Amino acid sequence: MALLPIVTLPDPSLRKISQPVDQIDAEIHRLLDDMLETMYAAPGIGLAAIQVAVPKRIVVIDIGKTEEERSPLFLINPEITWASEELSLYQEGCLSVPDYYEDVKRPATVQVRHLNREGQLVEFQAEGLLATVVQHELDHLEGGLFIDHLSRLKRDRVMKKFNKAARIDEIIAQRRHETERQSEEAGV
Repeated sequence: MALLPIVTLPDPSLRKISQPVDQIDAEIHRLLDDMLETMYAAPGIGLAAIQVAVPKRIVVIDIGKTEEERSPLFLINPEITWASEELSLYQEGCLSVPDYYEDVKRPATVQVRHLNREGQLVEFQAEGLLATVVQHELDHLEGGLFIDHLSRLKRDRVMKKFNKAARIDEIIAQRRHETERQSEEAGV
């Protein structure tokens, strides 16, 4: 298994719509395992394949708080078939939107249909935190982020922060490259 780099804002690839998985093979199993390891290491409780630059309809989730409570879910080509009218409020964060948390209202209960690791069609009902995580991760498959559920003002503020951080990172990288080039030219 391998740790995969997590794509973060403002990377536009996070807005891509993920494509269905046609065949569950060794490559998909390896991706599932790598995603799970990456999610645990981050640490997080959910990860969509698009967050590791793979535009496939794949999600891993584990809301267990300790290693003993771990019970990973592997969702391939998941879809929500029903959502309650009752809403719940949870503070959400995202590995692709690091160090930012905000309360988000979502349906309290959802019915989910997906393929498991073995390619079997599975359906389950999720409520509470699990329902929130499922909806959050499935948003990613449609090019969505939890910040899309915030007011325009909050969303714009978040994007401004991440765009600024990306520009600063770019400037630092350019300066580092220039310094290295100058050192090479000077024979240092």
